[in-house]
Amino acid sequence: MSSDETVLAEPSDISPISIVDEMKSSYLDYAMSVIVSRALPDVRDGLKPVHRRILWASHEGGFVAGRPYRKSAKIVGDVMGNYHPHGDSAIYDALARLAQDWSMRVMLIDGQGNFGSMDPDPPASMRYTEARLAKVATTALLADIDKDTVDFQDNYDGAHQEPTVLPARFPNLLVNGAGGIAVGMATNIPPHNLGEVLRACKAYMDNGGISTEELMEIIPGPDFPTGALILGQGGARNAYTTGRGSIIMRSRHIIETIRGDRQQIVLTEIPYQVGKSGLVEKIAEAAKDKRIEGISDIRDESNREGVRVVIELKRDATPDVVLNQLWRHTPAQSSFPANMLAIRGGRPEILTLREIIDSFVRFREEVITRRTKFELAKARERAHILLGLVIAVTNLDEVVRLIRASASPAAAREALLAREWPIGDVAPYLRLIEAAEVDATGDVYRLSEAQVRAILDLRLHRLTALGRDEVGSELEGLATAIQGYLEILGNRARLYEIMREEFDAIEAEFATPRKSSIAPAADGIEDEDLIEREEMVVTVTMAGYIKRTSLDTFRAQARGGKGRAGMATKDEDVVTELFVTSTHTPVLFFSTHGKVYRLKVWRLPEGGPATRGRPMVNLLPLAEGETIQTVLPLPEDETEWANLHVMFATAKGSVRRNSMDAFSNIPSNGKIAMKFEGEDADDRLIGVALLSEDDDVLLASRQGKAIRFKGDDVREFQSRASTGVRGMTLREGDQVISLSILHRAGIRDMDEREDYLRFAPWKGEKDGEPAMSAERYEELKAKEQFILTVCANGYGKLSSAFEYRRTGRGGQGITNIDNIERNGLVVASFPAAQADQLMLVTDQAKLIRIGLDSLRVIGRGSAGVRLFDVAGDEHVVSVAHIADSSEEGPDADPIADSQGNPDGEATPDA
Repeated sequence: MSSDETVLAEPSDISPISIVDEMKSSYLDYAMSVIVSRALPDVRDGLKPVHRRILWASHEGGFVAGRPYRKSAKIVGDVMGNYHPHGDSAIYDALARLAQDWSMRVMLIDGQGNFGSMDPDPPASMRYTEARLAKVATTALLADIDKDTVDFQDNYDGAHQEPTVLPARFPNLLVNGAGGIAVGMATNIPPHNLGEVLRACKAYMDNGGISTEELMEIIPGPDFPTGALILGQGGARNAYTTGRGSIIMRSRHIIETIRGDRQQIVLTEIPYQVGKSGLVEKIAEAAKDKRIEGISDIRDESNREGVRVVIELKRDATPDVVLNQLWRHTPAQSSFPANMLAIRGGRPEILTLREIIDSFVRFREEVITRRTKFELAKARERAHILLGLVIAVTNLDEVVRLIRASASPAAAREALLAREWPIGDVAPYLRLIEAAEVDATGDVYRLSEAQVRAILDLRLHRLTALGRDEVGSELEGLATAIQGYLEILGNRARLYEIMREEFDAIEAEFATPRKSSIAPAADGIEDEDLIEREEMVVTVTMAGYIKRTSLDTFRAQARGGKGRAGMATKDEDVVTELFVTSTHTPVLFFSTHGKVYRLKVWRLPEGGPATRGRPMVNLLPLAEGETIQTVLPLPEDETEWANLHVMFATAKGSVRRNSMDAFSNIPSNGKIAMKFEGEDADDRLIGVALLSEDDDVLLASRQGKAIRFKGDDVREFQSRASTGVRGMTLREGDQVISLSILHRAGIRDMDEREDYLRFAPWKGEKDGEPAMSAERYEELKAKEQFILTVCANGYGKLSSAFEYRRTGRGGQGITNIDNIERNGLVVASFPAAQADQLMLVTDQAKLIRIGLDSLRVIGRGSAGVRLFDVAGDEHVVSVAHIADSSEEGPDADPIADSQGNPDGEATPDA
């Protein structure tokens, strides 16, 4: 062969293809096969293929209600061998689920034996359990399947036929729900109440334009087989209108009182698809990790009568608080992520409630129409046979003669087919079933093959007069039935009547009361709504322990008493913060790193007077080395925040004012409040307080100095990092220890101030009368505030705020209290009233609560009197002010100072 010759390739049927196209095509084919043939339910009967095949195989094998149970292995074998070429474990798991009353709202399989439990324990092996179809499956899902109501298809090997869908008489997709994961998509449809769903279908039939909101008046939400509570309708509404929504479920519980007035919480119903044993374990873990406080024991006392998970509480535990921690930290409150995905028209679609009901009603129209056509054809076929029998009994002698004269059955058949019979004798019957004999015209009638066959098969006893009457009666009944079938096919209203009657029958026989209750007030519910409003004493230690104790625990004592133990602390720990507030009050926590965190008081651990509390590092996401420096209770009503500013004060005398808006939204991990860096690296935050535009700021130093200036003398800072501007100039070794807010009284000049102070109502001896008018005197008396100053050695005094004249910001201040050597350094200085009470805490963890009514008002520069009889090595470290709430007026102000002290009764000025 020369080199110039061309070599021709052998012809071949192999053609090159792109591997990308082949992979894409093959994957899509596989994905659609999984989606349509395995993982997703059909919107018409609400079943996946495996469930449909289990029901069909049981029906075909005669394993139905009313007959003996059969081994589950037999059913699984039939399904796997004839229809479902997959693993037997998958088929048995699906069968077992259909028999579990905690999984199915309406069970489709009647099981006998161990089919598992809510714990969740697995079912026993299929060779030990027995099963059969439940009555509802036979009556409502498989009824009429032999009347050409649905299409059939070949099984996987073509040896058998199986239905593509079951002629369900109720929307099983909604009633029992569905769950499955396909390729790239998943479905999770909650179960519903059978009676409600059927009533919604009837409402849709009455009004095709019915809205989802109107349907929700009938179906308020899912109805889970395990019961429990559904919090609100928001999640269900989203699922019903968009196909997606999160439905919040909460365990149903009761609170029981046991020995010694102790209480226990008993969970009687748990959320759907939550394992009971797993729930008990998670509650125990949360209690062990201190995420749930107050649990002494937990045990599962469930039995055949129902769920009973007992949570025994400690003696001082509050059930409402434990419950809220239980909802927050365990699956006792869970969400059901509804995703209403199903196969409709051979395609996966996310469906709304109205679309599911619409699809089912249309499917039932088709089923009833096909069934009616089938029954009509059967009735016509039977009527046709009966007409032949009428001819035979009417012309009996001639028929007998023809048969006897025939040489063989074939000849007899030919003779009967060839003979024309006078129609006059059967005219009344033809009129009854004229629709069955549309081809009968003229004066004669010819028999068909089927009629002749029936005549030849006729038994002799049917030739009697009674036999003739039976044929006539049956023919009349068929005529009535045919007329009814034609009416159904020709009148949609009549078809809907039939559908409604079937719905009514299913509801009457199988509907049960709702198990899951809807909590209508739960939309947007907050956990604190379940917490009783109560006055609490919040105590914080230097080591970072915090607790809350009911205010009623501390009884008032006389001035000079010895006090009582207020908190258990280690030797090196001391109480540093203490304030009185409500359980619903939001509290800001300012840390040494300059960050701020926020919690409600009811979230703080509750303890008795002698308990230690809980480390704040377990409550707040504090960094390593970060501790809480200042705690600030806020007004409970957030609408008041718009008129407030936040005032910061540092130990070195700096102050800063920010809008409250800068701290209204605080994430769970906190936000920056102030940065101490550079020259201010050794400074620290000593107080944070809230103030309005008409307030003054009072700074008190450790060495007995105080300064008062206007709050708006400090410009509003936009930054949350700066330490601000100079508020007070300090002597060497001194530092600011208190930040307080005073209200301006509107004193006109120094003479008016001195005139009032000389004749103030709290003065013991008065020489003469004030120069001001009586009306002005009473006005200043009503606006007067008092400053309480407490020192470390237990001494203190109450002075009029009028004695603290307002000066410019940044000065050295004036004398706050004298004789620091005897009194000790100042611990706190803040506004108070004689009707209020005081709580003092020492570094030995002793606490005393005294009334200020026994403390007379004295001059600003005086040395004070003994408040607390402390030991020689003991010092007061924290002071809390308990404002009188018996006559709380419109100006009352719950704001606390930097020591956690409320600012007392609000007056216009000071």
